[in-house]
Amino acid sequence: MTYVVVARYRTRPGEQDTVLPLLDTMAAASREEPGNLAYRVHQGIEDPRAIVLYEEYATEADFTTHCATPHFREIVLEQVVPLLESRDVLRCAPRDEVTA
Repeated sequence: MTYVVVARYRTRPGEQDTVLPLLDTMAAASREEPGNLAYRVHQGIEDPRAIVLYEEYATEADFTTHCATPHFREIVLEQVVPLLESRDVLRCAPRDEVTA
């Protein structure tokens, strides 16, 4: 079982070209963390200001550790968040598989 985080960002007008390279740097650093299984950055086709991050970790504790890293604090909290109009983070745990 893995722990998944889906973050939805909407940049302030014109800021997506600043935010996306920062998130690319964040993704590369995050993929090096123990327990990180995936970190993908997606941009909206119809709305280029819409950005979705898909993050997958081995455990919830790995995500908690991720949020305490210097790169999370410096890139996401200090540089990206001030350029956002909105930010929504959805934390997900897998459902137990149902057998028929």
